[in-house]
Amino acid sequence: MPDALATQIQRYLDHLTVERGLAENTIAAYRRDLGRYAAFLRRRGVLDARRADEAAVAAFVADLSSSTHGEGRPYRATSVVRALSSVSSFHRFLLREGDAARDPAAAVVRPRLPRPLPRPLLVDDVLALLAAPPEDTLAGLRDRAVLETLYGGGLRVSELVGLDVDDVDLDEGSVRVLGKGSKERDVPLGTYATDAIAAYLRRARPALATRSTRGELFLNQRGGRLTRQSVSRLLSTYARRAGITKRVTPHTLRHSFATHLLEGGADVRVVQELLGHASVSTTQVYTLVTKEHLREVYYTAHPRARGSSARRREPA
Repeated sequence: MPDALATQIQRYLDHLTVERGLAENTIAAYRRDLGRYAAFLRRRGVLDARRADEAAVAAFVADLSSSTHGEGRPYRATSVVRALSSVSSFHRFLLREGDAARDPAAAVVRPRLPRPLPRPLLVDDVLALLAAPPEDTLAGLRDRAVLETLYGGGLRVSELVGLDVDDVDLDEGSVRVLGKGSKERDVPLGTYATDAIAAYLRRARPALATRSTRGELFLNQRGGRLTRQSVSRLLSTYARRAGITKRVTPHTLRHSFATHLLEGGADVRVVQELLGHASVSTTQVYTLVTKEHLREVYYTAHPRARGSSARRREPA
């Protein structure tokens, strides 16, 4: 016979399925997280979620953080954070429904996630990628303009697909971008990106446009606005064609844009403005990448960087 805890969790899962209409995979993730939480509470003799306190929730987070799964692999910090989010959402549901007087997860500190460093492409890989689209097809002309614009301006893919023809100033070599929070910024594009857009506008876009086409800059084969998914697919195609084995996304080009600027001596606050970051702290993660690169070059090239084994012997 199910205890109160099992009944409460099932009610919450039914709520997620019926009232919120979440996808099956999402429901399955909630079920796994809450199943682990319920098993932990039962080991502590807690059979009703209303009896769980802040100490119990915090202990569950600590227990999961130190546990292993599968072949002895520890849970990643992202998995622990997701589990705490599921538990918090579950207790908030009980509180909203009037089945509990408090939310014991509200004050539990969320584990800190390690901040992953961006993984930019090498300059040579970027050049190979930009040269991959053919110049003798409509799609190739469009795709070269897309790639040059992503890298030349450091645009987010959502910003790129939202561009209209009127946003581009070929004389100035710049583009007006609508970024996060509906904030506009003017971004210089450089000669290669400007030339690629000009070639696309002259030789490809008129043939792709239809009667229903309006001001959209980058068009698909049906004359509509190019989608983010389409940009991701074409980027993967050209990365393979360029011989790049690592996964390449539109954001990879944005990372590469920022990293290559900083490596070239650009001020971090200038890069912040170009990327449209609200805070310079967001941009500073790219300085960590360039420092890592500098260290790699130093330890590879300097004769006294790695101790006695790297010392050159003087002739007798």
